[in-house]
Amino acid sequence: MPRFVKPLLAALLLVCLPQVVLHAADPRLSSIVPRGAQRGTELEVTFSGQRLQDAEEILFYSPGFSVSKIEPVNANACKVALAVASDCRFGEHVMQVRTKSGISDYHTFWVGPYPSVEEIEPNNVFEQPQPIEMNVTVTGVVQNEDVDYFVVEAKQGQRITVEVEGLRLAETTFDPYCAILDTKRFELATSDDCPLLYQDSLATIVAPEDGQYIIEIRDSSYGGNGAARYRAHIGTFARPTAVYPAGGPIGQEVEVTYLGMPTGPLAAKVQLPAEMNENFGLLAEDAGGIAPSENIFRLFPHGNALEVEPNNDFATATAAELPLAFNGIIQEPGDVDCFRFTAKQGQVYEIECYARRLRSALDPVINLYAGDGRGIAGNDDARGNPDSYLRFQVPADGEYILRITDHLGRGGLDFVYRVEFTSVSPNLRLSIPRVTRYGQERQTIYVPRGTQVATNFTIGRENFGGDVVFTPSNLPEGVTVEALPVPASMGTWPVLFRAAADAPIAGKLVDFTARPVDENLKIVGQFSNFADMVRYQNNAILWGRKVDRLAMAVIEESPFTLELVQPQVPIVQNGSMDLKVVAHRREGFTAPIRIEFPFRAPGVSAPPAVTIAEGQNEIVYQLNTNGNAAVGKWPMFVLGIANGDNGNVLVSSQMATLEIAAPYLQFAFDRAATEQGKPTAITVKVTHTTPYEGEALVKLVGLPHMTTTEEAKLTKEQEALVFNVTTTAESPVGKHKNIFCEVVVTHAGEPIVHRIGSTELQIDKPLPPPKEPVAQPTPMPMPVAQQPAADQPPPRQLTRLEKLREEAEARKAQQQKE
Repeated sequence: MPRFVKPLLAALLLVCLPQVVLHAADPRLSSIVPRGAQRGTELEVTFSGQRLQDAEEILFYSPGFSVSKIEPVNANACKVALAVASDCRFGEHVMQVRTKSGISDYHTFWVGPYPSVEEIEPNNVFEQPQPIEMNVTVTGVVQNEDVDYFVVEAKQGQRITVEVEGLRLAETTFDPYCAILDTKRFELATSDDCPLLYQDSLATIVAPEDGQYIIEIRDSSYGGNGAARYRAHIGTFARPTAVYPAGGPIGQEVEVTYLGMPTGPLAAKVQLPAEMNENFGLLAEDAGGIAPSENIFRLFPHGNALEVEPNNDFATATAAELPLAFNGIIQEPGDVDCFRFTAKQGQVYEIECYARRLRSALDPVINLYAGDGRGIAGNDDARGNPDSYLRFQVPADGEYILRITDHLGRGGLDFVYRVEFTSVSPNLRLSIPRVTRYGQERQTIYVPRGTQVATNFTIGRENFGGDVVFTPSNLPEGVTVEALPVPASMGTWPVLFRAAADAPIAGKLVDFTARPVDENLKIVGQFSNFADMVRYQNNAILWGRKVDRLAMAVIEESPFTLELVQPQVPIVQNGSMDLKVVAHRREGFTAPIRIEFPFRAPGVSAPPAVTIAEGQNEIVYQLNTNGNAAVGKWPMFVLGIANGDNGNVLVSSQMATLEIAAPYLQFAFDRAATEQGKPTAITVKVTHTTPYEGEALVKLVGLPHMTTTEEAKLTKEQEALVFNVTTTAESPVGKHKNIFCEVVVTHAGEPIVHRIGSTELQIDKPLPPPKEPVAQPTPMPMPVAQQPAADQPPPRQLTRLEKLREEAEARKAQQQKE
């Protein structure tokens, strides 16, 4: 599946129309029909979507186009008289519509070398195909279960090539299939997905005899719909699937070989441009015609090292020198290529293998070894694609071996790869983070006259640290930019765009750049943005486009403006603050306004959004900080979104300042314990860290249910507080944690709210009261035993029965006596 495609070259065309007064909005572009044109022609193109009736100009991200007229069709479409230059680059081009009320989504338009022929239905019966000439581009639509057939005449030995642009037209999840058949319906070539063309198809043969040949085009699973459009280039033209080597040194002439054609390899000499260009490609051409689109070709500061077979093991590794790029072909299943090179200790290289990004079928795996065969490192997929990457710090002077093969052991005559060694260097990238998971919302900037719009930018630093400053150029007239330097610790930062009240309603593609504050780092960070256009199951990206400039415009006035009232006090760590947001509405505009707080300093949290109710003008947006919130002054703004006369309206407040400070006080709590219904006291030791005037109000927060205390006042001289806590018989029993103090210090008439400390309160059940003692009977005195005379014998001992009888008689006598 494709993950990205290369950004296009720069251009912009402005076309003006009579003024239509509408509120700011959000135009949408969903299709451009026809989907492409022949180079050097003029045609009428319909741009369709939503809210396009006030279209003023078409923004082109590549040169070669001009517009002579734009006419509205209805509220959701406009017609454009478009001219394609005779030197316009073949392939895909990105366009947007700028209206008086905004800028649309990105969409694409294709340019090819051949005249267009429209499909004519019915052509869905094999025996009744539509006749066409060779070297034409057929434009058609595949409906559900539709199959389109075309017939061409060819001579024996003549090449027949079919290249289909289907999924790449970015209309729907159309997966085209094509086939070349003879009149007996024998399939001579078929194609579903082609690595060169992502999920689009390519079939090519050499005609075995004079006669007619049938071209079949359909969805690979016999699906289709009204949006399943295609452009099928059909003819005798050259269409290589690979070029070898796949790159060369800038400014030099190189010899290349085009591979993958049934007529065999095609050699050519190519003069490379003198400057780096990430979008550079080669067009194969021979007597049969020119390819409809380019083969990607890498430009590099250094030359090439080409593999020499056999080089399948360490002993036969191709000798190469750095900084040359290593080039080869995994020619057959099981093939392995090895290169031997010398490097010095301490050198650091980024080893980047290009294969899938060149649209080769190879899924490369690279392994790095010391010269004696000891393994050092390896990689399969990296950087979000199937290609391989290593960062290699040379451990010692000596020889090293790089080994390349296919992940599944596959191979073929067009399994081309290229490995580039580059020194580690700093890099800087800019983009606008997604506000929705899928889609292109808020990826462009359009500013209503007399107000401002702010957005966050993502700053990606590689191999360096430090502050960064924004350096935009060629802004639309009347537009200014406000942005503080980006601290080294931050990867996201707000930028505000303001349009003067008298700024012309116009647009541009802006080179929005940034650079390090450190002037010794000679790098420029370029804006780029990826727009996903077609998604499939599990929202996998099937097709999208990358652009290298920021679309920006001044638009009609908005029906409201926003003001963020500047706080006069800081927010402290573990504190909170209520921001006041004021909406200034134009007369008659009463719609609700959704307020967002997009940029949050480290440690600051806030609700996703709050709403200024219909007809209301103010709202409070509460911010909270944690204990690690970054102390200092930070930019902040709020963004407002409302439904206007012509779609959503988006403006922001001015850029205000949020100061984060350390707490003014520190509290140390004593733990407390009590019983239900009994009072207790929580004692707090106070440390003053920042002076303040007057008294602070202190409230104990987090007490359990049916437990109360009084709010306290604290002066800057006090070193302790005592909270007398009252409980009831219903106060919950247990250990109650997370009890803290909310402290409000007032300065300049505004509160500074603290949340300080933490303690716990133990509440137990009371002990039960002691029980009354039980009365006991008075014990009887024991009779005194008579001592026998010395001359008398001892008395007889009573038996147990006699004793019991005697005791019973004594108790009876005692009861009678009582």
